[in-house]
Amino acid sequence: MLNLRKWKKEIERWLDEDIQEGDLSTMGLIPADKRAPAWIIAKEEGIVAGLPLVELVFKSLDPQMEIHFKKQDGEKIKRGEVLMDLYGQVTSLLAGERLALNLLQRLSGIATLTNRYVERVKGLNVRIVDTRKTTPGLRGLEKYAVRQGGGHNHRFGLYDAVMIKDNHIKAAGSIGYAVTRLREQLPHTVTIEVEVETLAQVKEALEAKADIIMLDNMSLEEMKEAVKLINGQALVEASGGVNLDNVRQIAETGVDIISVGALTHSVHNLDISMDIEQRK
Repeated sequence: MLNLRKWKKEIERWLDEDIQEGDLSTMGLIPADKRAPAWIIAKEEGIVAGLPLVELVFKSLDPQMEIHFKKQDGEKIKRGEVLMDLYGQVTSLLAGERLALNLLQRLSGIATLTNRYVERVKGLNVRIVDTRKTTPGLRGLEKYAVRQGGGHNHRFGLYDAVMIKDNHIKAAGSIGYAVTRLREQLPHTVTIEVEVETLAQVKEALEAKADIIMLDNMSLEEMKEAVKLINGQALVEASGGVNLDNVRQIAETGVDIISVGALTHSVHNLDISMDIEQRK
């Protein structure tokens, strides 16, 4: 779920960034009391995410804005479909249009791309998850969009799970030492994941009793061998070089999790627009 109280504060800050002393295009053109209907319309098909944020944007500008949802987050949408009806001050509709669409297009793009990955591995016992490669300040929203697309979340930050990466291993001296040292200090509720690049490192991570072993940029054959070696003793995550063309082959190696940085760092914003009724 979205923490709407938190994001309301952010939205007010983002509106201030755009409007500041006033909307110069609108102040001398549109009477403050003029009201009109508007529609949020999909211009391409996909999965919608971010509609509650659109409501927050317009309600922040016009608390009396009438809003009716035609779609809900996580639903499939087609080109030309109306996602939301609005009726309120024209000045508020125009002032909030860009922020509302920026958020909705970005999050719907993430949800849509995530859903494509999820569909590619349909029928296999594997999860598509995101990474920390998110837009600064928008991680919570972008990870929400991943969930709306049918994916799952990896850790939210450095604070909620341990991932021992290559540079940690170099600094600590070995996988075994790193895992042992952390086990001595961390609560039993915190999982430890180890990133490995070779089969020899897989064996090291197993001996150290890592909870999750990430296979980083391994070939399909290496992944299959690693899954056999691990044999259920830890969760297996595949990462690095994942795309829509190879994700099913990776899933078929038997890994439990596939992390895809592209879900949030290389996404195409979904084309969505707002139309206000033309003045007669």
